[in-house]
Amino acid sequence: MGSVVGKTMEENFKKQQAFMQQSQEEMLERQIQMQNQMRERQAAMMIARSRDMFQWWSAFYVTVAFFGLVGAAKKKNPTPLAPLIPFSFIVGYQYDLAYGDKMQRCREEAERVMSEESSYIQLPKGLPTIGSIDAARK
Repeated sequence: MGSVVGKTMEENFKKQQAFMQQSQEEMLERQIQMQNQMRERQAAMMIARSRDMFQWWSAFYVTVAFFGLVGAAKKKNPTPLAPLIPFSFIVGYQYDLAYGDKMQRCREEAERVMSEESSYIQLPKGLPTIGSIDAARK
């Protein structure tokens, strides 16, 4: 009689453990999925912001170019066109970030840093532990 009850309790315990394991795996998968979706949304916002910034810099560049050309034509001197040189780099950078493959190049460099120079990205004192978190909490 005791062995039947013990076997039943043991079977229920194993089922409970399997259920808890499955629940934890599902919860972890949901957390990973949620974090990935948040990362994708943040990346999309960054790209959208870059495209907006490119439009502003382009408008500014065109304005400076127009007035520089007018000034150069009136003075018959190319000096008013000098600001176009640094602004060309800024507009080019923004274009590359917004519409070019700069994000891909940055991702590749980040992957290289993670694989070859991981010492640069390690946390000071390593990963926090439950003990250190509890100690700081108290």
